[in-house]
Amino acid sequence: MTALPPGSTIGILGGGQLGRMMAVAAAQLGYHVHVFAPERDSVAAEVAAKFTCASWHDSGALIEFARDCDVITYEFENVPVAPLAALPQEQLAPSPRALEMAQDRVREKRFIEEAGGRPAPFAVIDHDSELTDAIDRIGVPGILKTRRDGYDGKGQWKIADRQEVYRARVPQSGCVYEARIDFECEFSVILVRNRAGEVRFWDSTRNRHVHGVLAHSELPAPEIVLQQVAKARELAQMAAIALNYVGVLTLEFFATASGPVFNEMAPRVHNSGHWTIEGAVTSQFENHVRAICNLPLGDTSSVYDKVVMDNLLGSEALNLAGHLADGRAHVHLYGKAEAREGRKMGHITRVG
Repeated sequence: MTALPPGSTIGILGGGQLGRMMAVAAAQLGYHVHVFAPERDSVAAEVAAKFTCASWHDSGALIEFARDCDVITYEFENVPVAPLAALPQEQLAPSPRALEMAQDRVREKRFIEEAGGRPAPFAVIDHDSELTDAIDRIGVPGILKTRRDGYDGKGQWKIADRQEVYRARVPQSGCVYEARIDFECEFSVILVRNRAGEVRFWDSTRNRHVHGVLAHSELPAPEIVLQQVAKARELAQMAAIALNYVGVLTLEFFATASGPVFNEMAPRVHNSGHWTIEGAVTSQFENHVRAICNLPLGDTSSVYDKVVMDNLLGSEALNLAGHLADGRAHVHLYGKAEAREGRKMGHITRVG
């Protein structure tokens, strides 16, 4: 594939804030963006040239959308994979195989194990009757997670004792039961890989979550992360190569006394990389566009010694003037209408 010239159209599957920031980066490089999403209220569509609002399973709408695009990417890992088979596969970046892997927690964990990584001890549960056996093998406390369709803490239940097992119900798609990991902190490895196989990494942040939702990322990360990031990067690069990945890929880890433990994989730009817009030479969004359009990758180096990113959840986003009173603050609001508790409404990055 030759480099896509300015004026070409990038298709984005998904209409959320990641697509919005990707579209802004694409426009900066002279590209048009066409968003496809089933929700009429799309914050990505607000900054795109075109918008198709249709079901993921509307094959006619998907095919028509693809005809208008020169390359198609994702801002949401739960885009159904089956309908994508109707599209030219060379048009999709990354490959739908990466979506398939990330959408199924069991496949994802086994894939990481095959690549030499270490997830938390886990047991696969297909029926309610298997819960007790899983507890016996893994122990308590633990976390019960849906096998599919989980993100931002959704589809997860903490299991503190055996009595809670009797109240749990396994959905038709199954669950996975994981041991609770004793860790010092959480961190992510974000890389970009182009079509030629070149890989670059951004610095890893320390991440803090509240009720399963990322609340805070900061650089520099503590010493334990700096000691473990090389091994985590090695695993992330092996995963990208195995998937023949093109674009930005994120792997989340727990930093433990015995080394990095894999948590989750996201085949897309990532919340913990929002700081790169102001804090790195080239942001994750611009480098994703560069990679899928077959352009040279940008420098991923950090430009400040200290960077802090805080998500604005719920009504926190309404105090724009108050946030901007800090001269170091770069405020990004996503344009969402309803400020529900825990909903990501925007983020602030403070540099220097």
